[in-house]
Amino acid sequence: MKSAPGEAGRAPQDQPLVLIPVMAEDVAREQRRKVLKRVGIALVVVLIGAVVYKRTADPRNAREAFDAGLRLMQATRYEQAALNFSRAIDLKPDFAEAYRMRGRVYVAEYSPDPAIKDFSKLIALNPNDAGALVERGLARLDKKDYQNAIADADRALAIDPKLGRAYNLRATARRAAGDPAKALADFTRAVELQPDLENYFQRASTYQQMDQHKLAVADFDNALAFDPQQPHIYFARALSRAALGDSAGAKQDIEAGRRIDGW
Repeated sequence: MKSAPGEAGRAPQDQPLVLIPVMAEDVAREQRRKVLKRVGIALVVVLIGAVVYKRTADPRNAREAFDAGLRLMQATRYEQAALNFSRAIDLKPDFAEAYRMRGRVYVAEYSPDPAIKDFSKLIALNPNDAGALVERGLARLDKKDYQNAIADADRALAIDPKLGRAYNLRATARRAAGDPAKALADFTRAVELQPDLENYFQRASTYQQMDQHKLAVADFDNALAFDPQQPHIYFARALSRAALGDSAGAKQDIEAGRRIDGW
């Protein structure tokens, strides 16, 4: 990047502090899609292999179409994956996992309405599937349907009170709906149950929204301990450091984030 006129001789410590805005909801949404690309497929294959199918008109072809959909999904060829999951459903209308995986494809394609429809069908087939309720709630978050997302989280927690993902979902919806205090309580429970990068980052963002910047910095530190190569966390921590008057620390974070991001 070329220096602006008059900046060539300016010492690094004299550079103006330019903070990078970070939207926690956007980060969470993108993280869900990245996770979809990286993990979970192998686990589903193992679980599906253990399922005993009822006799149907063509169960073998349904399974073949489903397996092909999984391979295409791993390759991020989402449109073709959806077609294969649809074929599996056509051949076996009660194929619950095909609805789950097609719903995930729709989420990855930024199509929440058909995703919600598929997760709803999955829930109808398996009413006690807490994970399906969370996934439908996440699709509802993409539509900014916060009250129904909260309702899905409540139902999931009634089935599994220790499901960290459900607390994260409900917290995210509550924060977006304008209730950061209740969101903070849910994120804290999520951290207790599942202390990972995502839960620490989202709780830190909530502390930040509530102007509790020391606590925010501590949680951003915890998040970076899981993965120090996440530029958005450095940018977010810079905001809280600047609010605390630590301009030097904020500049270091911005530089670190830019370096990782290739600026």
